[in-house]
Amino acid sequence: MIVAGPSGVGKSSIVHELLKKSGRKLSVSCTTRPPREGERDGVDYSFLGTEEFETLIGKNGFAEYAHVHGNYYGTMRRPLDEALSDGTVCILDIDVQGAEQIKAEYPEAISIFILPPSFEVLEARLRGRRTDDEAVIKGRLKRAKAEISRQDEFDHRVVNEQLEKAVSQIEVILKS
Repeated sequence: MIVAGPSGVGKSSIVHELLKKSGRKLSVSCTTRPPREGERDGVDYSFLGTEEFETLIGKNGFAEYAHVHGNYYGTMRRPLDEALSDGTVCILDIDVQGAEQIKAEYPEAISIFILPPSFEVLEARLRGRRTDDEAVIKGRLKRAKAEISRQDEFDHRVVNEQLEKAVSQIEVILKS
């Protein structure tokens, strides 16, 4: 299952709630960006150096990857394939580019686009994190507009106005 949407929309919070159900596993993405406060290597992300990431690209080690906001992000192919062969519901918290690549490789994947209640709310969430400087926030907002314009490429759309309601809507999608 693919969960995608713009930065700051609440994908990680939604995924955290979805993982509380048994039989579900998070596909831990790799990134070259430095860890944020409280993030743990191998849990929140696998933090790699740029050279290591690029070597894995050359070895076809990623099911999807992208260069976003000055850093690489990607989903390792081997752990994803292993989870799928075990019948595990694998949740991918990825961006729109990554979702497109995953759907091309795994067409049976369910894709869900998470929307903010409004663009103003999205901006407030990004600023409220206090993790990025103004240039990064502006870049994320510009990218958000482009990503939101691609929402119709997804199987389902869910507005994350209230976390519990958004999670509930996704649970209904998964049962159908």
